[in-house]
Amino acid sequence: QVQLVESGGGLVQAGGSLRLSCAASGLTFSSFAMGWFRQIGKEREFVATISRSGGRTDYADSVEGRFTISRDNAENTVHLQMDRLNSEDTAVYYCAAAFAKVGQVLRIEEGYDYWGQGTQVTVSS
Repeated sequence: QVQLVESGGGLVQAGGSLRLSCAASGLTFSSFAMGWFRQIGKEREFVATISRSGGRTDYADSVEGRFTISRDNAENTVHLQMDRLNSEDTAVYYCAAAFAKVGQVLRIEEGYDYWGQGTQVTVSS
């Protein structure tokens, strides 16, 4: 059974940082591209994605230069380092896994096969 478990969310002041982690189990982690999405209300939006080896990454314009996605295939984990947070970053953040080709990154949520349960990030102004 595939499980993706996010951690690291919480309350932070504007301008601060948080590091989200996602631990994966039940899948061959290195065969999956990984992504982070966030949901505000009913709408879920793309945040960042990383290829199977970690050699390629892609970011939403709104987080480019502030967020960094990384992965550790030995530990089956993916991280999202979030710096210079602002109130517009307040959301539930989801980790997702997509069975992917080498070098592939995915922005669309329909391309992902598995999802975590989400972790709340709240940025106070």
